[in-house]
Formats: sequence, structure tokens, C-alpha cells
Amino acid sequence: MKTIKYPQPAEWKQLLKRPVIETKDLEQQVTKVLQEIKTGGDTAVKKYTELFDKVKLDSFIVEEKEIQEAAQLLSNELKTAIAQARQNIEKFHLAQQEEVKIIETSKGVQCWRKSIAIEKVGLYIPGGTAPLFSTILMLAIPAKIAACKNIVLCTPPGKDGKINPAILYTAQLVGITTVFKLGGVQAIGAMAYGTETVPQVYKIFGPGNQYVTCAKQLVNKEGTAIDMPAGPSELAVIADETCIPAYVAADLLSQAEHGTDSQVLLVSDKETVILEVQAELQKQVQALPRKEIALRALSNSLFLLVNNKNEGMELLNEYAPEHLIIACNNYTELADKVINAGSVFLGNYSCESAGDYASGTNHTLPTNGNAKAYSGVSVDSFVKKITFQQLSKEGMLNLGTTIELMAEAEGLEAHKNAVSIRLADVMIKAKSNKPKAKKEER
Repeated sequence: MKTIKYPQPAEWKQLLKRPVIETKDLEQQVTKVLQEIKTGGDTAVKKYTELFDKVKLDSFIVEEKEIQEAAQLLSNELKTAIAQARQNIEKFHLAQQEEVKIIETSKGVQCWRKSIAIEKVGLYIPGGTAPLFSTILMLAIPAKIAACKNIVLCTPPGKDGKINPAILYTAQLVGITTVFKLGGVQAIGAMAYGTETVPQVYKIFGPGNQYVTCAKQLVNKEGTAIDMPAGPSELAVIADETCIPAYVAADLLSQAEHGTDSQVLLVSDKETVILEVQAELQKQVQALPRKEIALRALSNSLFLLVNNKNEGMELLNEYAPEHLIIACNNYTELADKVINAGSVFLGNYSCESAGDYASGTNHTLPTNGNAKAYSGVSVDSFVKKITFQQLSKEGMLNLGTTIELMAEAEGLEAHKNAVSIRLADVMIKAKSNKPKAKKEER
């Protein structure tokens, strides 16, 4: 990690650029695979599964027997841990449901909004160097709460043609029964276009490597919705003299071990904090099984010494991290200054790993600066918000002239006429229903 002291605001944008990935060749490769899957269906999917995953499959459907066997391969302790995580994630996401509220905007004019589930969704679960069974909880639970009718899960097989048992167990636990042994670009293509075996979906969720990310972006251009633009994982920490350097170093490494293209940042107004964290990093990284991955990720990363914590928060809002840890004594005050971040962790004991697994919040978050405009996955990600309106005769009388005047000013005569024809009818009926005055008796 490079140490930079007191960078000027004019330098921040350039300084905080993510590691650049050459995308031209990548897009050409991914486009070729997607086009073959689009036209060749299952045959193309099997071809690329053999080429990329080094396994030849007669069928990539996960059978019920395989799911049941997976449960026997996990320890009771792990099953209990997954159950607790599920409970917390479900509790947090259930609270995101909204009641329909009917608003009378004018007398006789009622408007409301209703959440309708996306009928067909696809979940991509990485299963390579790190089988992310926790991501099933993060995606399937809100999908189920939203009441999506069809949920398809794709995850890459190992060279033995099997799926990691924790992935199959977790899928079964949350009620996902349509599971395919498919990874990478071929999984995204199969879900986007549909094949003889894999049903087409309307929206695809889930993290992945640069090939998966590129495939999601390309099918999105063709009309399949995706959860968000995503890139390599990232974490930023702002820490002062009250932080525990060993904790900060552990947090930075927890994100660095995700992949060689991950990025972590440490921001502090105390140089002693930076030096102490650096020493802890050197010590802790040596014991990691994924040491080489973490070290390569650290080479993309930065230590930033700033004048004060307020300046540090301004810098971090420019960076817009996926994960942000505030390890400072005044973390509540600093939390109010957060404008751009995917998920925020407050204080010395709120490690980023808690959000990754079991605190309850979702870990599928915007990366690569997209936190400036995107939110993480929630129940809202799995629904469409459809608006409704109802005008009574009284509502048309109250609002009609306003609509006519605005339509006429825009030169849209048919729009105006759609109101005028109703107004005229309502007014005629109103006159005909008006009681006639009685003649005076002489």
C-alpha cells in the first residue's frame, strides 16, 4: 500500500481512481460466448462449461438427491450459524415492506403506489476460490419476501462436477429448488436468453469476477435488468487514535483477500495510526491462506494522511466506497456526514465481516464509485413500483381545466381532448340531474 500525506482536494479524483481493467478484449471475448449461448442454447452452455470449468456434464440440473446429500456433509455448528444469519437477514428485510397508502391529491383524485414482485429473477452465486453461500441468503431472502414467483440459481461446479455442499444446503434452507451447475459468462447468458433447460429471467443478481460483471453489463444493454453495475470488492476505513490498529488491519485484510483486484483504503489524521496499522498488516498477512491474493490487492491500495477527520470524510465521499468503517471516537457525528457509501460500520466492534454474513444488512453493494448513485440490494430490488390513480366525476371537475390548459400549452390537442370530452359529459349530466325549481302556486 502506498502512503500519501496531505493530498490536496484537487488531487483526490485522480488519486482515488480504481485499478483500471482493460475492457476492449474482455468485451470481445464475452460477447462471443454470449452470442453462441443465445443461438446454441444448452449445447453452447455445455461447451463453455467444459472449456472454462474443466468439467464435462451430461446435465447441469442439480437433482433433489444432491441437495439432500449436501445437508449431511455440513457440521451442525455451521448449520446453526447459517440459521442465525438467516434469521437476522430476514428480520431486517421484512421491515422493508411497504403498506399501500392512498393519497387524495385533490378532491376526488386518489393516487397510490403498489410494489409488485418481478416474476422471474436469476441469482448468480460465485463458487470458485471462495464459495459464497452467504450471498444466497442476501439475495434469496429479499426475493422470497418480495414474492418473486420464479427464482433460478446458478453456481459453478468443481472439477468433480459437484456443487459446494454449503451452497446447496443454504439454497434448500431458503426454499430455492431450481439450481443449475453453471458459472461465469455461460450462466449469465443462459439466464438472460433462456435455453432448453434454463428458464429466461427478467433480472439477474449477484457478484462475480470481471467476466461475470462484463456479461451482466452486456445482457443489460439487450434488455435484461441487473442489480447494479459492480466491480471488484472494496473497503475504506477512517480511523483516529482511539482505533485498535490490529482490528483495522484485520478489516483491511478481510477485504483484500477477496481477490487480486480488490482495493482497500485507510484514511487517518494521525500518522502514528497509519504506522501501527502497517505493522499489524505485515504481521497478520503472513498467517493467511490467501496471503498472495491479499498482498496483490494491497498493492492497489492506499494509506492517506489527512489534516482532520472532517476532511477525511469529504475525501471518502468522493471515493464512495462499497464498505466504510468509521473507527473513530466521534463515529456518530461522522456518520451524519456520510453521503456516498454502500454500507457503513460504526465503532471498533462493527467489523465489515458482520455485514458480509450475519448482522442483517445486505452485502450485495455498489462498487467502483457507483455508491454515488446506487443503493445496495434490498426488497425494493426485487419489485417494481407501479402507480395507480382514480378520478371520480368530482375529481375530473376539479382537475380537468388544469390538465386542458397544460396540454394546450404543450401543443398536444389530443391530450386536451381526452379531458374535454369527459368534462363536457360530466357537466351535461350534472345539469340534467340538477333538481328543477318548483313553480310558485298562486
